[in-house]
Amino acid sequence: MPTPEQGSADANTYRLCSTCKKPIAFEATYYRCSVSTCNRSRVAYYFCSVPCWDAHVPEQRHRDAWAEPTQAPSRAAYQAELARESESASAEPPAARRIVGSKPDPTEEREILIVVSKLKAYIKTQSAFSTSDDVMPALSDHLRRLCDRAIQNASAAGRKTVMERDFRSFLER
Repeated sequence: MPTPEQGSADANTYRLCSTCKKPIAFEATYYRCSVSTCNRSRVAYYFCSVPCWDAHVPEQRHRDAWAEPTQAPSRAAYQAELARESESASAEPPAARRIVGSKPDPTEEREILIVVSKLKAYIKTQSAFSTSDDVMPALSDHLRRLCDRAIQNASAAGRKTVMERDFRSFLER
């Protein structure tokens, strides 16, 4: 049974190419963009060939990207995944409404404090490893704790400016 994002009634079609709209069959090789924002569930791009991926690059204004060959799942694996997603979607409570202009709730997700693309590029060049998206909130929380300690050091020194030496005292240990 096709899903809405497939746009095809063909039972052998996993997805349609995001550029040329040709079908991508189950268990076939297709291409994904290496940029993480192109692989999120709301946007997800699928390409039948490298030239189709290449047509997507200028439109998205990627600076450093490549086509990653990926194997489409079998029809049975795909249907099992859809079943799991529908079960988890029905089990999740609806998202809380956020009133604009009110004080932020401390339990809400906090803003990312690092440049994600630069961190991912650094890790990729140092080790050829990929970086999971769940690393960014953990690093941001760690950076907040370091900043809080540096603020305390500056305050104890009678300053209202946080300086390098406020970090150095606990980073060199």
